[in-house]
Formats: sequence, C-alpha cells, structure tokens
Amino acid sequence: MSDRIGGGNLVMGVPKEAFRPSPIFLGLVALFVTAGVMAWNGFGNVAFDVFLLVVTGWLISLCLHEYAHALVAFRSGDIDAAHRGYLTLNPLKYSHPLLSIVLPVIVVVLGGIGLPGGAVWVNHGALRSRLRSSLVSLAGPATNLVFAIVLALPFVFGVTGETHTEFWAGLALLGFLQLTAAVLNLIPVPGLDGGNIARPWLPYSWKRTWDVIAPFGFIMLFALLWNPTIGGAFFDVVFTLGDLIGMPSYLYGDGFALLRFWNYTTN
Repeated sequence: MSDRIGGGNLVMGVPKEAFRPSPIFLGLVALFVTAGVMAWNGFGNVAFDVFLLVVTGWLISLCLHEYAHALVAFRSGDIDAAHRGYLTLNPLKYSHPLLSIVLPVIVVVLGGIGLPGGAVWVNHGALRSRLRSSLVSLAGPATNLVFAIVLALPFVFGVTGETHTEFWAGLALLGFLQLTAAVLNLIPVPGLDGGNIARPWLPYSWKRTWDVIAPFGFIMLFALLWNPTIGGAFFDVVFTLGDLIGMPSYLYGDGFALLRFWNYTTN
C-alpha cells in the first residue's frame, strides 16, 4: 500500500526511488541486448560479441540473484533492505566490486563455473519466522534456476543452433552458468545460500560453530569441488538439470570456446 507524504510516494515507509532500477543495471541490460544483436549478425569479431553477451548476462544474473534475496527479505520484515539500496539492482550496492564482480567474471571466463558473487546483508532478527529466513536464502539460487529455464525456452520450442550458431552457443553457455550457480549455491556449506537455508533450523549450539566456519565457506567449497569424485558429481547434476529443462549440452563447449575469444579460431 502506498502513502503520499510531503509530495513523495512511500511503499511501507520507503521512498519509491529505492525500488527503481539503477542506471548501472539498465546500462548492463542495454549492453547485453547490443551484444546479442552483434552476435546474431556476426558483427566484427563474433567471439568477442559472445564474450560480451555472456559476461553482461552473467552480471545481470548476479544483480537479479542478490535482488531476489533482498526483495524476499524486505517482504519478510527487513525494511532496511530497501534503505541499503539493494532493491535498485545496482551491483555496486551488494558488496566489494573486486570480490563480488571481477572475481566471479574471471572464474566464469577461465573455469566455466558460476561462482556466487556479491552478498546482501540481511537482518535476520527482523524476519518473521525461520521459514522466511530460509526463503530469503533460497530466493537467490531459485532466481538462477528460473533464468536458466527462460534461456532454455527457445531450445525447447525447436531452436537447434544450426543457424546463428554463435549467438545460440553463447545463450546456452549463459544458461549452463545459471545452472552451475544454482547447484553451487544450494550445497549446504556454511556461509553459502545452501548453508543459510539450513541454519535457522539448527540447534543454537550448532549455530555458533556454523558461524565460525561460515567465513571459510568458499574455501571449503573449492576444496570439495577439487576432489574428482565430488567435482564430477557436481557437474553430473548440472548436466542432468540442463537435460531436464531442454538446454542443449552440445552447444556448451562451443560457447565456452567463443567466450575465450583471445584463443578462438575458426579452424
């Protein structure tokens, strides 16, 4: 419900400006669309077009992932999520630009894994229940999964990638990255979304240990994925999900080769 006070519209006591997409996010969307048009038409270096398409698409997904966390938190009682700028989709509001934006992009380009990016600070004490606290954490990876399904729709409805192959390979790779992000974030490791989903339901004594381990969650995650058995199982799950939603796995490799445009050759 909106109230008009002093000529300004409020939503739950927060100015509507706090909900408007930031110019940075809108710029990313514009660049994503432009890169898509360039890749579709094979403009210039098509491999670089795909690189731009995938990277800007990934940055958009990082914004949407964190926005989903913040929106559910806001609707669950953490009004400060809006005051902190989290609902403007501005990637600079979510965390440190180097660790939350640059590092995930580097990992995407070099490793083909959707590394979790920035993090919104949620006041879990303001949330109305343990279930809502878990839903806040679930919202991010759920958004990645929805994004992947949307990207898979053209293939479900008959696109094979035989024409405009580079464009469709880039889109398939972007969808694959969304699946890796969703699965990665759902692993119940302290400090990650999967761990945060479980945390509200743990006994208090366990939570104290959990919180001590949480800052090292990323390191634990990479240690787990480095194990061939666990890493192989992780990608088996990702490929299975891709098959279930209709994402063509035969385009992933082409997309990844194009993404690394500095090594790409047409031979």
